[in-house]
Amino acid sequence: MESSSIHSRFCVIDICLTYNFFLLVFLVFLSFFSSCENSIKEISSIPDNINLPVQSSKNIEIIYSDSGEIKIRIKAPLLLRYDEPDKQYAEFPDGIDVIFFDKNRTEQSTLRADYAVYRERKDIWEVSNNVIIVNKNGDVINTEKMIWNKKTGIIYSGEFVKITTCDEIIYGNGFEADQNLDNYVIKKITGTINLKE
Repeated sequence: MESSSIHSRFCVIDICLTYNFFLLVFLVFLSFFSSCENSIKEISSIPDNINLPVQSSKNIEIIYSDSGEIKIRIKAPLLLRYDEPDKQYAEFPDGIDVIFFDKNRTEQSTLRADYAVYRERKDIWEVSNNVIIVNKNGDVINTEKMIWNKKTGIIYSGEFVKITTCDEIIYGNGFEADQNLDNYVIKKITGTINLKE
């Protein structure tokens, strides 16, 4: 009889341990699910369409060529490419450096900006923040925002512009030029300083 009593005590202990284990697991799940709760207001504050880049590249170099001749070289510390249903664009949040070449691969002009966006479908570059363009003659254009239409090779801006040549400094609002800066026009000249006097 003693062996039966020992066996029944172990069964009772085993049932108690099993019951306690399941109770513990249930309480852990209950506490986990009850502690992870968000209000409708918190859930609604999460944006539906978070705009994240589909590509991110560091220290990039882009070469544009035509018939085997290098026309343009672009360098940038960071490229973020976005692919949205209605528009694709590449953002250069840390700026770009661009060199334009002629058919002999001679440097014709440079463009530098602290920020740029390339609109892929339109083939248009929008550069801003400390934009500096220098042509082969050493003429310098400074502005804060400029658009470069890669298809037409035209650079233009409606913003304040300062052009420094070896003879003068010209201030104005708005300009248009070819990408080599061989020919440029200031839309509205607001001042000129002669440097040869």
